[in-house]
Amino acid sequence: VGSAREAAEGADVIVTDTWISMGQAHAETKLAAMMPFQVDEALMALAKPDAKFLHCLPAHRGEEVTPQVIDGPQSLIWQEAENRLHAQKSVLRWCFGQIG
Repeated sequence: VGSAREAAEGADVIVTDTWISMGQAHAETKLAAMMPFQVDEALMALAKPDAKFLHCLPAHRGEEVTPQVIDGPQSLIWQEAENRLHAQKSVLRWCFGQIG
């Protein structure tokens, strides 16, 4: 796959993550290099009509994803976050010997 647009064509799900960590060196250079991969409405339009958007959070609106996508009807970020919470609670219960 040569581009984000090519990868998005006909996709069921589009996933991204934070591009820059706090205090990371050369953040502005990296951000500029990554902007062709920003998930925006045009990119989502290339995916299937019922495609979903996922992001593991925290997100930086306007960087890896636009507000229109992350807050839009195709976004499942809050369900993803809730699922992660329950998975983490189960791992903790397992670690403390309460299950398994």
